[in-house]
Parts: sequence; structure tokens; C-alpha cells
Amino acid sequence: MHVPLYQAKAEFFRMLGHPVRIRVLELLQHGPVPVRDLLADIDIEPSSLSQQLAVLRRSGIVVSTREGSTVSYALAGGDVAELLRAARRILTELLAGRNQLLSQLQEADTTQTETPVAGRLLTDRGSPRPTP
Repeated sequence: MHVPLYQAKAEFFRMLGHPVRIRVLELLQHGPVPVRDLLADIDIEPSSLSQQLAVLRRSGIVVSTREGSTVSYALAGGDVAELLRAARRILTELLAGRNQLLSQLQEADTTQTETPVAGRLLTDRGSPRPTP
């Protein structure tokens, strides 16, 4: 059965859609990392890390190697590292835009002045209410 490309992409991004998986991929960008080091860098139970590594391994994004009792993981290719860098650039641009909007809103708040109603308060309907 043929899967449309947009659906395959959506499944790919869903697979990436877990914070632990993203963190693992970030840690693997610079080369193979033993599982014990991943555990030290990620505050997670070993069984949970194992589950997330299995998802990444089944998807073909990471590969594992064993030397004696040490299991290490590495990215299967450089494209994943480039995807993470692209995501970082996109997020930087989005956050910069939000910071600009926040600055504009804060500036608008400080430039607006309210003219107080002298000597009286208004009710919700605008009629005068005596001041205490």
C-alpha cells in the first residue's frame, strides 16, 4: 500500500515528537555516546531511556554498537543533525518575533495614559457613583 509523502513526513515528525528523543538526538550530534553517558545527561529512568532508544533505532535514525558490556548509540546519518540545527534556527526566528511583539506591547502600555475621572467613579453603566 502506497503511503503519501505528506503522511510519511507526519509520521516521521510524530516519531520525533518526544522530548527525550529530541534530547538523545542532540547528544548524539557530535558522535557516538554510551548509554551510561546518556543516562547521566538525561534525568530519566533507564527503562524509559531504553524504550525511547528502541523507537529511534526501529525508525533507523540511530544505530547501536556494543563493545564488551558497553552499548553506544550514534546518528545513522548527518541529516538528522542538520534537521536539529534547522529546528533551532526556526525556533530562534519565532522567538525573536515574539520578543519584538512583546516589546511593542510593553511600549504601547507605557505610552498610553489614562485620564482619571475627577472626584467620582463610574459604574458599569457610566452613571456617577458617589465617592466615599
